[in-house]
Amino acid sequence: MTHHDDVAASLEQLLESLIKMVGRANKNNDNLQNKITEINENMNNQKKRISQLEWIMKGQLKERDWSPIRTYPTHHHTQTPSEIHDHISHF
Repeated sequence: MTHHDDVAASLEQLLESLIKMVGRANKNNDNLQNKITEINENMNNQKKRISQLEWIMKGQLKERDWSPIRTYPTHHHTQTPSEIHDHISHF
């Protein structure tokens, strides 16, 4: 009868071990699901921000088309940068 008791005890230990393993797997699964939810929320927030930035950029492009920047001719300096620097340093 002791052989049957040993087998029964071994099976009981195996069952307990399997139950613990399933519990840990379920806990890991819950943690992964929470992480996936968090990542999806972050991605949605980033997509929203990208959409906002695209909208702003389109608005700026339209505004630029409506009122283009005017460029005016600049005075041409006949002096070199070092001559200008020398002239400024004398003041």
